[in-house]
Amino acid sequence: MFDMDTDTDTMTETTLTIRQMCDAYDVTPRTLRFYESKELLFPIREGQKRLFTRRDRARLKLILRGKRFGFSLEEIRQLLDLYYIGDQQATQLKRTLDIASDRLGDMERQRAELDMAIDDLKAQMKLVDDMLVHRAPLHAATE
Repeated sequence: MFDMDTDTDTMTETTLTIRQMCDAYDVTPRTLRFYESKELLFPIREGQKRLFTRRDRARLKLILRGKRFGFSLEEIRQLLDLYYIGDQQATQLKRTLDIASDRLGDMERQRAELDMAIDDLKAQMKLVDDMLVHRAPLHAATE
């Protein structure tokens, strides 16, 4: 999940501009600057120009995946930082699994609550529908 060695991009360029990153990953420049300010991405700075390396692209993919799963930016940052501690990613993988397990539990609870709410709403709609079916049409009372 947070393996930064595999970069399946078909992009062959060494670096990408902010516009190229936005186009490739469907994000805004503001998003990239925000991730940079949170020390999640580390583009090369050439004056005002930002150049994103293969490492940045891999990190961005992992950030977006983590966000999709509901991980906080702080959790994502910590997981990305664990990549470099030198234990062949064992700590990073274990921590990722711990966070993912917690998040999966949260998602399953949310789904159960949503399923109950959907069932309740359907039952209420059926009651209202039944009430309407058993009432005389409004125009019949005025004839």
